[in-house]
Amino acid sequence: MARTGKVEQEVLEAQLQNIVQDLYELMVQASAYDNVGPGVQSRDVLVGTIEHLHQSLTTIHQTAATLARDPARDVRIPPELIQYVDAGRNPDIYTREFVELARRGNQLMRGKQAAFAAFRNTLAAEMTRGLPELDEDVRRVVEATGGGGGSGAGVEPGVGAGPGAGAGHDGAGAGVGNQVQGKSEVEIKIES
Repeated sequence: MARTGKVEQEVLEAQLQNIVQDLYELMVQASAYDNVGPGVQSRDVLVGTIEHLHQSLTTIHQTAATLARDPARDVRIPPELIQYVDAGRNPDIYTREFVELARRGNQLMRGKQAAFAAFRNTLAAEMTRGLPELDEDVRRVVEATGGGGGSGAGVEPGVGAGPGAGAGHDGAGAGVGNQVQGKSEVEIKIES
């Protein structure tokens, strides 16, 4: 199947080369109108070149229409990319900018997910500390939302919690914050 695509590409390239050649000949004949030679009418040569150009354009149009009917070749080009190229800019730069934008969006989303996970963990710790009767419900909700799994309230060590997270104003509480090289670790133990 890859070979078929290569053959079709070579056919299209040959057809495009024919069109470029016809346009070149048309330009030369238009600039040298009346200087064709003895016994040859400039108009006849020019008409013949235009007819050949028309035939080349018809051929490439038919080839393109045939390829467009093939559902395996249904390629959608973003209109923004076409506008970018029409403005005379490099499509590689458009691709690079698009990838950079997607990467930035992914980083932003990853940051939001980490922030919500940290909030979930802190909220679970505080709810467990303040409402011990909801311990099992809190654990189930945390596990259902992608946190923890196994024992504890699903609070993962070091995920978005600061020093003393889970502790009250006096520093006492279910959460114990330990500073290790600028990172904090939160451990919550819930006994059933």
